[in-house]
Amino acid sequence: MHVLVVTARKAAETVKSAVGDMAEVLVLDIDIAAFTSPTRLKNAMPSEKYDLIIIPGLVSADFSSLEKELNTPVRLGPKHAVDLKLVISILSELELSTTIPACELLTTKRRENALISLEEIEKSVSPVLMLDNVKIGGGSIIKVMAEVVNATSLSKNELANRIYQFQSKGADIIDLGVGMAATPAEVRAAVETAREISEVPLSIDTLDAELISAAVESGVDLVLSLNSDNIAAVGQIISEKNIAAVVIPDSEGGLESLFANIRSAKNMGISKIIADPVLAPPGEDMVESMFRYRHFKQECPDIPTFFGVGNITELMDVDSVGVNAMLTALGWELGVDILFTPEYSDKAQGSINELKTAANMMTLAGQRKSPPKDLGLDLLILKEKRFRPFDVVPVEYIGAEASFQWTRDPAGSFKISISESRVMEGSIRPGRIIAQHTKYTIVGDNAREVFDTILDMGLVSRLDHASYLGRELMRAELALMMWRSYAQDDKF
Repeated sequence: MHVLVVTARKAAETVKSAVGDMAEVLVLDIDIAAFTSPTRLKNAMPSEKYDLIIIPGLVSADFSSLEKELNTPVRLGPKHAVDLKLVISILSELELSTTIPACELLTTKRRENALISLEEIEKSVSPVLMLDNVKIGGGSIIKVMAEVVNATSLSKNELANRIYQFQSKGADIIDLGVGMAATPAEVRAAVETAREISEVPLSIDTLDAELISAAVESGVDLVLSLNSDNIAAVGQIISEKNIAAVVIPDSEGGLESLFANIRSAKNMGISKIIADPVLAPPGEDMVESMFRYRHFKQECPDIPTFFGVGNITELMDVDSVGVNAMLTALGWELGVDILFTPEYSDKAQGSINELKTAANMMTLAGQRKSPPKDLGLDLLILKEKRFRPFDVVPVEYIGAEASFQWTRDPAGSFKISISESRVMEGSIRPGRIIAQHTKYTIVGDNAREVFDTILDMGLVSRLDHASYLGRELMRAELALMMWRSYAQDDKF
């Protein structure tokens, strides 16, 4: 394919370096490539015939008339010149657009392909067991179980909202945590509420035999957990209902205790067994506990395993994204089938989605037999895969200095805050930015729309106030994006 890439003086060298000999480069007589116009391009066009003309991804002008005149497609390239090499190398797979930059098309295409592959993988596997319609084991995608802590102490509305939130984040199984003083009636009420709301399988999280029986009678799909203290008391009802159970070792019992409890469960007629060798917290034999998982899987390759990643993420004052991703990768290599998180503490918010994404990434990596990169899915939140070119500080410049003078805007002041996400009609409404003026309150989803509304209403009259509002509104938007709290004027 004979391709012409259009750029301007400032980006010329970067574009030429990225393109190499894959295409020809036309440098227009302007400094900024985003200012490319149909007239400028027409006046600079070589007489040569091309199969495709790629213009900068940030160009907003309409090139449809010029395209007809030249009888050549004019399409948007990527926003950044460094991405041209990748875009040009896959032109046979990627149909460029007149309105969407190529880099965004590429991201969307990769993600779509990744999701299609995941769906095909899940359809093709034969699971070890089923929880309702969810496959467990047998090469299926690792599932994420999210615990609603103290579910039995929540009101019906609180429990429903928590389940809606967890499902929206990607939970494959909802685990109902049972409070220390819970009664069978409270367990039944929690299960019945969850059954009405949940679109995914339910588990009950308690060792109390009476409470387990109440939950099983109310229709849970999984019991968490069984050991030698309760197997005899609840084994028969679990077997009769043919539901699944997570079996754990006795306290300080180790693997031999786990094997013994699994034998007892099988003797009681329980056929759907998931084993939990117990993942230990960091500093408390965490590595040794992972060796237990390896040993167990070698001894019982056909029994699905449960991996309590919350034991680590909740007990480390570390951002959860990388920790959850690495634990998922380790779990995948250990052959685990369920990742468990309570997403309870503030610092662990987002863990469900992080684990879900990481599990999908490891599945795709396993299919490709490669590390989990360039998959179409990622967990890059604060880091970026490729730096864009840095600028150079010119020889002559004016050094910036902060001004400490403050003058009140006659048009009024603003109090900026953010709301938390909430359930509305069964779906999650993300948090929003709130800008409270002396006379009006403006609410929006991002900084731009809030600030544009402020300008349209004439609620700011000083440049320094406008600059301040722009900074604060953007910080509020970033706080929403990153699941952080926000307070006006505080350090972010």
